[in-house]
Amino acid sequence: MSPSDFGEILKPFVFLDLFNHQGEPFDAPRHPHSGIATLSYVAEGSVSYIDPDDRKGVLPAGGVEWMQAGRGMWHGGGLDRPGRTRGFQLWIALPPELELGPAISIYQPPEDIQSDGPARVLLGSYGSASSAIVSPSPINYLAVRLKVGERWRYEPPAGHTILWAAVGAGTVSVPDELRQGDLVAFEPSSEAVEFEAQTDAEFVLGSAVPHKYDLILGSHSVHTTSAALRDAQAHISAIRKRLVQEGRT
Repeated sequence: MSPSDFGEILKPFVFLDLFNHQGEPFDAPRHPHSGIATLSYVAEGSVSYIDPDDRKGVLPAGGVEWMQAGRGMWHGGGLDRPGRTRGFQLWIALPPELELGPAISIYQPPEDIQSDGPARVLLGSYGSASSAIVSPSPINYLAVRLKVGERWRYEPPAGHTILWAAVGAGTVSVPDELRQGDLVAFEPSSEAVEFEAQTDAEFVLGSAVPHKYDLILGSHSVHTTSAALRDAQAHISAIRKRLVQEGRT
């Protein structure tokens, strides 16, 4: 999904990318963001990263990268080894009090991600598990793995009328059948949803209190007002000038 289609329906969730790469390693160029937080989850393989402070590292399978862009930042990354790499990157629109705030980057190894049953809690809380990341608004984001024939029921917290799921591997029914690459948006409701695995399956699920602000779009940015977008774009340009002077882009 992108901010101009499903993102408008499912905000604060405004962008989702299923990355599923088989091949040689590569480095992606540095690029900017503002007004959003990004959460990257690696289901298989590993990804490399360069954070806004020029720190470099590798995020293994099961790990999470959280990047709260605020007023603006630049980061990069890629794949550091050949083979299969698979996972999701999610963008979350920030509320006005955070969209021009400082940039925050957090990297969590697999052992730091808490689980409740088949669900790993990437953001928010579910059952006995919770994420150490401070969510910018009331949001749950879970990664779920089911064996063929297993069922799993999700009951959204009070006020979470935004609900969606996207399949990373295998097939599940809800009761409509969803396959790898499918995303489903549920009608606004607080009702529970039950998933049944038709094969061994992996999917992510997000629920949230609706984002009540407009989506003002820029390149790699989402803000609540045109004034906030202009401010952030000026800040991003200033960072780029510094990076060029330092020979980092």
